[in-house]
Amino acid sequence: MRRVVIDMQNALFADAIAEALRRFDPDFDPVMSDSPDKTLFLCDVVLANVLIMEVTAYTPWKLEERMKIRAELKKTNPNCKIVLVVDENTEKKLADKVRQAKKDGLVDNFIYGSVSSTYLSAVIDAL
Repeated sequence: MRRVVIDMQNALFADAIAEALRRFDPDFDPVMSDSPDKTLFLCDVVLANVLIMEVTAYTPWKLEERMKIRAELKKTNPNCKIVLVVDENTEKKLADKVRQAKKDGLVDNFIYGSVSSTYLSAVIDAL
C-alpha cells in the first residue's frame, strides 16, 4: 500500500483527490488531514509515502507554512514525497513561487488545480 496524506483547504476537493487515487490504483491508501496543524502527526502515524498539500495565499495554507511542514517531515520521514497543489488561475504569483520550489528541489512535484484527476493520479503514481 502507498499511503498518501492529503491536506487541502477544501474538503470536497480533498475527497475528490482521494477518490481519484483509489480509482486509479487500488494500491493507493489516501488519508485526509483534518487541518494543517495535524498533518505532520498524521504523516508520522501512517508512515506516509506521499504528502499532497494545497497552497493558497491564506494562513495556514501559505507556502511558507507548507515549507515548515515539509522541513519537519523530512527530519522523520526523508523518503516521503511532497507534492504541492496551487490554483494557477487565481494565484499566478503564488503558482510561480510553487514552481520555483520544485526547481529548487524543495518539493518533489507540483500540480495546478486545473488538471484532470487522471493526470493528478498519474503524477502521484510516478513519484
